[in-house]
Amino acid sequence: MDLAPASGPDRTTSGPGTDTPTHPHADTHDGADPAAGLDALLDPDGPPFALLRRRTPGRDHDTVEVLVGAVHEARRLADLPVGERPALALVPFRQLRERGFDVRDDGTPLSVLVADASYELTLADALDRLPGHAVRVEDGGFDVPDEEYARTVRRVVEDEIGGGEGANFVIRRTYTGRIPGFGRADALALFRRLLTGERGAYWTFVVHTGDRTLVGASPEVHVRMSGGTVVMNPISGTYRYPAGGPTPEGLLAFLASRKETDELSMVVDEELKMMCTVGDMGGVVVGPRLKEMAHLAHTEYELRGRSSLDVREVLRETMFAATVTGSPVQNACRVIERHEHGGRGYYAGALALLGTDTGGAQTLDSPILIRTADIAADGRLRVPVGATLVRHSDPEGEVAETHAKAAGVLAALGVRPGRPGEAARVPRLADDSRVRAALDARRADLAPFWLRMQERSAAPRGHALVVDGEDTFTSMLAHLLGSSGLDVTVRRFDEPGLREAALGHAGPVVLGPGPGDPSDPDDPKMRTLRALTAALLGTGGAAGGPAGGPFVLGVCLGHELLAAHLGLDIVRKRTPFQGAQVEVDLFGERRTVGFYNSFTARCDDAAAARLAARGVEVSREPVGGEVHALRGPGFAGVQFHPESVLTLDGPAVVRELLGQAAGAGTAALPLRRPAT
Repeated sequence: MDLAPASGPDRTTSGPGTDTPTHPHADTHDGADPAAGLDALLDPDGPPFALLRRRTPGRDHDTVEVLVGAVHEARRLADLPVGERPALALVPFRQLRERGFDVRDDGTPLSVLVADASYELTLADALDRLPGHAVRVEDGGFDVPDEEYARTVRRVVEDEIGGGEGANFVIRRTYTGRIPGFGRADALALFRRLLTGERGAYWTFVVHTGDRTLVGASPEVHVRMSGGTVVMNPISGTYRYPAGGPTPEGLLAFLASRKETDELSMVVDEELKMMCTVGDMGGVVVGPRLKEMAHLAHTEYELRGRSSLDVREVLRETMFAATVTGSPVQNACRVIERHEHGGRGYYAGALALLGTDTGGAQTLDSPILIRTADIAADGRLRVPVGATLVRHSDPEGEVAETHAKAAGVLAALGVRPGRPGEAARVPRLADDSRVRAALDARRADLAPFWLRMQERSAAPRGHALVVDGEDTFTSMLAHLLGSSGLDVTVRRFDEPGLREAALGHAGPVVLGPGPGDPSDPDDPKMRTLRALTAALLGTGGAAGGPAGGPFVLGVCLGHELLAAHLGLDIVRKRTPFQGAQVEVDLFGERRTVGFYNSFTARCDDAAAARLAARGVEVSREPVGGEVHALRGPGFAGVQFHPESVLTLDGPAVVRELLGQAAGAGTAALPLRRPAT
């Protein structure tokens, strides 16, 4: 990537470090009373500013940072400055176009405030000096009425998830209104109300650029990096506090919900895809935990990895979390475009504080821009919120979730009643032993492979080529294969020269997953992949397999392409298996595996007999004949995702399947050949 050079003396550090972004020259207020400096921010002709309360580990979160300086626009993330002076970037959702994704360009700028002055003051001093008046909102209401949003939920579940476009999608609606006479004092007053009325936020902030103000309380880390450690924080699943207040019993019912469990597992998988891209030195899943806020609670995990990348590249490759887009992210952007009104602005983008630590190494601390009011200079107000839609979604429940997510900001705006006093007195639900046990039980459903740090083999003993069908599950596949002793290359299905490279590859070729209907004759991607599958399997051999060609492993979509080439019917499932953890019989062994499919191959007894005569073994459901896996001379396929956090023994499954490839570039691997 073409990155602008960092202005600090060292780009990154390779040794261990603390997960604490710091700024060596943060206190630059020239000895003046920091609290008195807040008064200067009220000057209508004063420079742009930002106030941040960050709960970054290792920091005193009862402090408020103040940044004052000029704001300029950048074209790319690579143009953002990284140096001794803190730089706060406002990253709009449209910046995803940098990754080649289909996102509406609504013109929202990539802005950055570079601090000419920065200092800290205690939370108590900030509350004492910040304006405390109420802010009035006129003409407020959601742009999409409740009934229309509920209809959108049904369409997305039936048409998009049911049609194989992805596992989950976040669809936005926006509360809009107007704040008469809006000015700097109003921005600071809203910030104060969030400081006192919300709890548990990762960042509580106000950023005033001159043209617009962002004020919010975001619960979720987008990404942070310090000392070579990268952290991501997938949050999903929402317990809405009832009118009488939260109770352990209510929370336990929420934690027992299959829908809520699946929702969190899916976003963990999606963010693991990103972590495997930026965490080039390994990664691990920590949690689950409970994030308790004033009006709701979320379940969350933390992903930690080690990286040698520039912080701007880390920021770019993690745009944007599945918790605010969906999965797979690239196709989620297309679904968002089909179902949302207008552009997203800064919603689901990120703030990003970039700088260097005392040793000169780059630091990054970035929350997701959610639970945020976006206010124009003339007082026009936008508070976007979204619900994560999955196969089990209840339309009315998702409508209620958007109201709950908007509650904190709307309470600060005076649109709905707040309860800061009650929120402060509510006991921590996570301290209940039953709640801790329920959270621990969820961890038992995750693949052990992802619960400990995994590093690539130092001496690769073979090479795998992975074909990406527009789902970066391939990055997790690459990590799993790499930890097993293979060097791995991932290439998109439409890259020039891929067909020739795959046909001439000495090791296994993995036909990876991707969204869409594999039987759609009008889909250019499917036509390309069907032709590649046919070329790889050739026309010779007992199963139509290759004569001396590469071993072929199909995963999810890749498996369906193999099955179709063998003459099996591909049908749409009555109930999508997007994010489903199921125990299946896999060639005589019980395995707990994770599915992400809306289509499946079907095989009856007659078809199974025909394939057996050609040397192909099929693992299928006894009732209905849905095919979970197949294997034959020179190939194998699995409908589930062995790389998913939902598949408990994925590495062993892959080793066993690749055991058939002895003599095709992986003979040195200690693999067990499956029985025939």
